[in-house]
Amino acid sequence: MKIKALLLAALLTIASIMPACKNMTGTQKGAAIGAGSGAAIGALIGHAAGNTAIGALIGGAVGGVSGAYIGKYMDKQKKEIQETVPNAKVEEINNGEALKVTFDSKVLFDVNKYDLKDASKNAVKQLAEIINKYPDTYVQIQGHTDNTGEDAYNMTLSQKRAEAVMHYAISIGVQANRLMSQGMGETTPIADNKTVDGRTQNRRVEFYIVANDKLKQEAAKQK
Repeated sequence: MKIKALLLAALLTIASIMPACKNMTGTQKGAAIGAGSGAAIGALIGHAAGNTAIGALIGGAVGGVSGAYIGKYMDKQKKEIQETVPNAKVEEINNGEALKVTFDSKVLFDVNKYDLKDASKNAVKQLAEIINKYPDTYVQIQGHTDNTGEDAYNMTLSQKRAEAVMHYAISIGVQANRLMSQGMGETTPIADNKTVDGRTQNRRVEFYIVANDKLKQEAAKQK
């Protein structure tokens, strides 16, 4: 009941702010959202992703002037990723205070494989270079599969893919203490697994880029 109440509060909050935030940048969204709604929104993100760890990692939206400060930091990263990494889809989450970057697995891996293809390492390298330019963040790397194959096999494959990306990013200079990996298997589809296109979309790797404690502390000083 407590979780349902929290999610309901988050939904009501989002419903009330979405019309105003539709055309805002991350900076503007961060300023528009009050800190009081942050915990509920963070929980909703974690619930929607099927992973409460994401909600804990992202935490509550800071909101206000501090949120605007973080949002501006994320805006710059988003723009650079969009301009530099052609195979990446970038979305603002947590009211502009965090980013979600998605790669189709076909960009990174051969079917049923978890070793990075030589050609795909370039995409990860491009993203890693930007991550290194913005050191005040943590990054969670998630692997996902479609629903073909056994559940246990898919979970293992997705974990190995997430780890392969993480280890490669570390090998080219991203600090290990900024990264974490998680396999989600087939648990969080974003498209219909009954179609070829849907299964292709579900085979993906996602990066969640969030403010670290240092950035949050700097943002708090802006009040």
